[in-house]
Amino acid sequence: MSSYGDDATVREILEGTGDTWAVVGLSNNTARAAYRVAKVLQQYGKRVVPVHPSAETVHGEQGYPSLSAIPFPVDVVDVFVNSRLAGAVADEAVAVGAKAVWFQLDVIDEAAYARTRDAGVAMVMDRCPAIEIPRLSR
Repeated sequence: MSSYGDDATVREILEGTGDTWAVVGLSNNTARAAYRVAKVLQQYGKRVVPVHPSAETVHGEQGYPSLSAIPFPVDVVDVFVNSRLAGAVADEAVAVGAKAVWFQLDVIDEAAYARTRDAGVAMVMDRCPAIEIPRLSR
């Protein structure tokens, strides 16, 4: 288990932060992990908002080209982009007022993790909510 978010933080994000999750990198590419994870999030009652340059509708939800283009508040920003791009996404998440940022498995930017937490925003890195939800709800 990584050290980038203890179980208490993971549980708080999953259960107490809110149910609107912007999923950055989500498209209709069914071969991508983001597509499958977003479906799991929906199965657990989360509203999934796709964020992708193509702004596709995915799993019945309207997509947006960026976090700042979403016309309503998001609770959690779930990040499925390359680690070198993830820091900018975390900064944008803080700027739009997200309550939490979640970097997926193998998405690691320690400086972004520190900046985000220093801004008072909960953060988990190098973990997957589709794994954590069933594990913590046992």
